Amino acid sequence: MIEPVVPDLRIGLPAYTVEVGTELLARPARNSVGGWPFLDEGQAWPECFCGERMALFFQLDVPQGLGPFGGDHLLVFHCRAHNDASDPQLADGRLVPRYWDAAQPPYPSPFWSLLLQRHATLPAAEPEPSVCALPLDLRPFVDNPNARGLGAQTFKVGGTPSWAQDPEFYRCACGAELVYLCQVPEGMEFAVHPDQPEQPYSVGADTYGLFLGNEVYLLACPAHCDPAAVWPVNQN
Repeated sequence: MIEPVVPDLRIGLPAYTVEVGTELLARPARNSVGGWPFLDEGQAWPECFCGERMALFFQLDVPQGLGPFGGDHLLVFHCRAHNDASDPQLADGRLVPRYWDAAQPPYPSPFWSLLLQRHATLPAAEPEPSVCALPLDLRPFVDNPNARGLGAQTFKVGGTPSWAQDPEFYRCACGAELVYLCQVPEGMEFAVHPDQPEQPYSVGADTYGLFLGNEVYLLACPAHCDPAAVWPVNQN
């Protein structure tokens, strides 16, 4: 009888910390908070079901060598007017078909858009109007899990998630097991320009947050069945 191979959770994995700069961007940058989104040709700027254009919170090029997503361009959009936690909708043990567009009760569809673009070469003509455009710097490190198998609790791409609660695993509607890609730490605030509409349930009038400020773990489809096949797990 062949014994199943159990991965050693103590093995360090390649990862990159994501550091936010302080000087406002004056031109497009592929790694940025806010700024000019790099979308695939023909990809429209996402809009919420409420009719408001979603805010670009951040975007980055996933470094080569990080599993099946190396070389992809990740964009994280979230509606300013709707600030809530995600709630997975399942059918037959999988996320529902087209879960990136499916109802998110009590809402008729998600209030976020998470995109892994493969051919994003040109920036949008105009920048994100509300979130301040700041550069992101990706610094490589080895994410060595602790005794509980949890990785570094920081803004990072790759490595091992630092699950605040029990680990969560999901199967894409296409049948592939979603793979951990990126995480945003709990309570992270994104500065906005003065006189912008306030975000409900945000910490301050001059910042926006993602998913009620929960720690966010992005799991993506390794089969790339759709650019939007990314699920945000929220924990605190």
